Amino acid sequence: MPAVPPRRRVVLRAAAAALAGTGWVQWAGAAGLPDIVAAAKPSLLPVGTFKATDSPRFGFRGTGFVVGDARGEGTLVATNFHVLPDGADTTDGPRMAVLQVRGRGEAQVRAARVVATDRVRDLALLRIEGAPLPAMTLADAGTAREGQAVALMGFPIGGVLGYAVVTHRGIVASLTTGALPAPTAGQLDARSISRLRQGNFELLQLDATAYPGNSGGPVLDADTGRVLGVVSMVLVKGSRESALSSPTGITYAVPVAYLRELLAEL
Repeated sequence: MPAVPPRRRVVLRAAAAALAGTGWVQWAGAAGLPDIVAAAKPSLLPVGTFKATDSPRFGFRGTGFVVGDARGEGTLVATNFHVLPDGADTTDGPRMAVLQVRGRGEAQVRAARVVATDRVRDLALLRIEGAPLPAMTLADAGTAREGQAVALMGFPIGGVLGYAVVTHRGIVASLTTGALPAPTAGQLDARSISRLRQGNFELLQLDATAYPGNSGGPVLDADTGRVLGVVSMVLVKGSRESALSSPTGITYAVPVAYLRELLAEL
């Protein structure tokens, strides 16, 4: 191999240092993501309903992840509004719960109640009973960038595959705008009407494929592990069932800025 001229070696070292400053070297080596996934797993929870007379007693509906409350303790779970069953945000609605997965085949049911919702932006917050859990760190609002490496975490297909966290990775394909399906007349309140009048809002378009069950899961910065958004909906070919065999590979997420707004309302 021919020797590299001294001046060229200097240029190459400078380029490597610049790339290291951007985090690219860490991503290229893929050494950071396994640690991020391992650290995040205790904060990922299946979200559903619980009724002692049902079989199974826990009815899986989607993914949630633990965020800090006003004191920084992990007693809140973020998810999608559409993950909640009808009436879950009322006093006499279905009983909500999460599963704290502790090991192979071991899971504890934790009672939960809805404490805040944003129907228009498809977000909800639950408060879990019992000891706090490790809370995920939220990124600052507006930090997601097109081309940024991300990871999606959640429970695709729910109990069919077992309650094991699954990770998909991709990039932020586009910072776009859109509107989720409007609430029905029975779901409208003063806050929802105000937000509908604001028109479309920002969404993160991702090139990672999500599946039914991923809804409510976090979108993580693959370099830092900070939460950039919440998986909200997937464009699929046809019905939900065909998403298993013919996913489009396009996923949308609600930016973390809107989750921060909902937390500030508590």
